[in-house]
Amino acid sequence: MADAPTSPYLVLARKYRPRDFTTLVGQDAMVQTLGNAFAQNRIHHAFILTGVRGVGKTTTARILARAFNYEDASGPHPTLDLSVEGEHCRAIIEGRHVDVIEMDAASNTGINDIREIIDSVKYAPASAPYKVYVIDEVHMLSTAAFNGLLKTLEEPPPYVKFIFATTEIRKVPVTILSRCQRFDLRRITPEIMTGYLESILAQEGISFEPEALAMIVRAGEGSARDNLSLLDQAIAHGNGTVSAATVKAMLGLGDRARIIDLFEQLLGGRIGEAIDTMRALYDMGADPQTLIADLCDFTHLVTRIKVVPAAADDVSLTPDERVRGAEFAGKLSMRALTRAWQILFKGHDEVARANNGLQAAEMALIRLAYAADLPSPDDLIAKLSNQPAPAPALPQGNGMMPRGPSGGGPSALRVEAPQLVRTEAIAPQTQPQAMLQPQVAPQPLVQPALANVGSYKDLIALAGAKRDIIVRMALEGSMRPISFEQGRIEVALADGADPGIIATLSARLQAWTGERWLITVSSKPPEGLTIKQEQAKRVEAAHAAAHDDPLVQAILETFPGAKVVNVKLREDALAATPDLPPPPPEEDDE
Repeated sequence: MADAPTSPYLVLARKYRPRDFTTLVGQDAMVQTLGNAFAQNRIHHAFILTGVRGVGKTTTARILARAFNYEDASGPHPTLDLSVEGEHCRAIIEGRHVDVIEMDAASNTGINDIREIIDSVKYAPASAPYKVYVIDEVHMLSTAAFNGLLKTLEEPPPYVKFIFATTEIRKVPVTILSRCQRFDLRRITPEIMTGYLESILAQEGISFEPEALAMIVRAGEGSARDNLSLLDQAIAHGNGTVSAATVKAMLGLGDRARIIDLFEQLLGGRIGEAIDTMRALYDMGADPQTLIADLCDFTHLVTRIKVVPAAADDVSLTPDERVRGAEFAGKLSMRALTRAWQILFKGHDEVARANNGLQAAEMALIRLAYAADLPSPDDLIAKLSNQPAPAPALPQGNGMMPRGPSGGGPSALRVEAPQLVRTEAIAPQTQPQAMLQPQVAPQPLVQPALANVGSYKDLIALAGAKRDIIVRMALEGSMRPISFEQGRIEVALADGADPGIIATLSARLQAWTGERWLITVSSKPPEGLTIKQEQAKRVEAAHAAAHDDPLVQAILETFPGAKVVNVKLREDALAATPDLPPPPPEEDDE
């Protein structure tokens, strides 16, 4: 007798597909909202489910269809308690119920497909309490199809329910969204996903290693379908077991411990050892682009642990990642980690575009190793000025990052030139206080209701306090003071200045001081410079003095092509405007 044919294998993603809300993992917020709505009989007629691939959008739509059409011996009544199959549940689960219509919008995008739905909506359900339309990938519908659906979606018959699913919620018109109750399905967290996979493996009677599950969970990126597909593949690849070695080979991953060793060698400047480790991982089958990506992942992990120490407790991390990641976070400065991330991120793109990925990966590692050995700006300034290097603010450990960036705050170069400012290095622990209490705090000009102007400098400050940009720019750049006394000012207009500014200034002064001011224009040709011109001249002189400073000269010689870009003057030097003496008393005409 011939053997009976065996049933075809059903993949894990379909075999363990949730059939009710008790087995739907990772979407507790949505289940609670729906449970409250069903309990209060406040069930909407249209729902839209959005989220990344594999988080349960279509599955949730089918469970909702069961909940709408649940009918038992007591009669039809919508409920989320689906522990006992109702009259229509089996047909809905198997996708053959006549009143639950599923449509793939990716292959039915036109208005004609929507017209079929609009026409069928007029007819009551054949056997179930509700006629349910499930439209998957609804964002693929055309504009005409969306517009044709609007009226029916807003006022459907009482026996019709719509459930939409999409991965691109932003492509769905707002007119559709406003007619639906929206649920955002979240990525499944590593803790929940790990427990879910363990329960499935226990039901299947398959042994596994925790490290292997951690790799699968990380690769699955919060998608239940992706994780189950990878688990299916790992079981087949490992001949009935799920081990770390087989998962590494299947995913083309390098050994995580070797990746961490490679990270330590690179950040320690040991490029020879790093290249040997890279070659060994490549010979074991690891892809160069994957190796660079793994280094990026570990750099991000160390940085995240440095900022949020609790990140080391993530269950998807291997013991090496958890322990050594925390050690690196305590030893490396944020400057070193961000520089490593930038170099690796750029290297990943180069490896993806290179004809020979291994060569591009090795060049990226060499660049990172030599960058790790570069002196910090503080060390460089100390060497140029023949001074001892400043002590780092953050600890360096075990020879890592030799002569690398310290953890101190930014430091600016001091140039001994006239009217130049020295910006001191601020330690991280004192930086907030230094920011809250600056050494030179600008004193705001507090003006009373009627201001008192005693000098040309007070007049400029008053225009600034009143935020009169036109008057202030004219005072600084269009006129030069000749004489100043209470109620009377004599000025000389610069070439090209607008004469109408005199009347404007007079009106402003009367409004600000409550007095009439006589403003006259000197008949003599203007001599000297305006305040703006004087400030520009002082800046130019300071720039020249800075360029001649010995320390700056040493820097320019050390770095060919470098140049002095900007020189900042002190506030008091920049705003220096000598008060004008009052004009001499006028003589009588006798």
